[in-house]
Amino acid sequence: MAGNSDPLTPRAKIAVTAGKAVAAASRAAGRGSGSVIGGRVALKLDPDLLARLAQNLDVILVSATNGKTTTTRLIAEALRAAGPVVSNALGANMPAGITSALAGGSDSKYGVIEVDEKYLAGVARDTAPKCIALLNLSRDQLDRAAETRMLAENWREGLAGSKAVIVANADDPLVVWAASSSPNVVWVAAGQMWKDDAWSCPSCGGVMQRPGDDWFCGECGFRRPQPSWALSGDHVLDPHGSAWPIHLQLPGRANKANAASSAAVAAVFGVPPQVALERMYQVQAVAGRYDVVQFQGRDLRLLLAKNPAGWLETFSLIDPAPAPVILSVNARGADGTDTSWLWDVDYTRLTGHPIFVIGDRKLDLAVRLEVANQHFQVCDSVDQAVQQCPPGRIEVIANYTAFQDLRRRVGN
Repeated sequence: MAGNSDPLTPRAKIAVTAGKAVAAASRAAGRGSGSVIGGRVALKLDPDLLARLAQNLDVILVSATNGKTTTTRLIAEALRAAGPVVSNALGANMPAGITSALAGGSDSKYGVIEVDEKYLAGVARDTAPKCIALLNLSRDQLDRAAETRMLAENWREGLAGSKAVIVANADDPLVVWAASSSPNVVWVAAGQMWKDDAWSCPSCGGVMQRPGDDWFCGECGFRRPQPSWALSGDHVLDPHGSAWPIHLQLPGRANKANAASSAAVAAVFGVPPQVALERMYQVQAVAGRYDVVQFQGRDLRLLLAKNPAGWLETFSLIDPAPAPVILSVNARGADGTDTSWLWDVDYTRLTGHPIFVIGDRKLDLAVRLEVANQHFQVCDSVDQAVQQCPPGRIEVIANYTAFQDLRRRVGN
């Protein structure tokens, strides 16, 4: 629990001060928030700094391929009902960014931390979390990320015997297999729209059977656990069978699922579902996602989708045809440079929408849309695309760095 004793050694204090100075210089130079470079410098000066910063906090880690930034925000809002929270709200989710975030929260009780899937085991080792939320695992950044089962194995080994309460999605077989090595798991029926990474059993390689919402392996008997929390329409069902209404300003089924997992996490710390869910209503947008902005006299809604699972969820959010849609795809370092994942996305869901394509890899996307028999125009910039769009609110869907480019251009 949080206390008043100062966990920081003189060396750690120097590291924190130096990291903040470097971050401030980076911001002043217009190079972003500076949290990553600041954290790198601080960790260089004191490699144990992350552990030291975490030791007076109740730490909650959130990891997944999709939804971790939003869920981190929802959990942070819910837990503020029980005490001050420090969080890496801008999504810098590797050790350097996490260290920077915690360095700014000396008076906090809770540390709510989004963690990149590949770093979860190491960050859990350093921060001794009280709770870990595992939402989903799907293919992402094909040139850099390990194949999904290898990531699940990494989680399973890293979390084996963990003292943390693991709040895990019972509907994702990879997550269930990863979490099953832990002695204390709270299962949440949060749903799984994208199933293409979980057709074979992670335990034995057998073919997964999927009758209705259930799943099991016909060969080794690995099966969906009985959840104690569940998303049911617009309500969260708690372990006592009570249904609590979800009121979010964030759109879509995926965010209701994030809210269900967040309510289960909040309950671990004694925050009742009603209080947790009411507080989650405060979240309007997450690092620009879901924001509606005015640009060239038009309303643009900004949506982030960085892998097939994310695009599938995002298509369910957009206004019905004929609402115009701008798609933007880059393939820079932070996106992963392999764009073959575009072929895993079902673009026939955009039939009837006027489509405009921009971004570094607009031609890759154009080929994919052509094969999907979609009508589209390739444009050189968001300015040109907006000028070509027919009337109505414009839905803009972009992957990671393309989203940052858009935010800078449209003034969000």
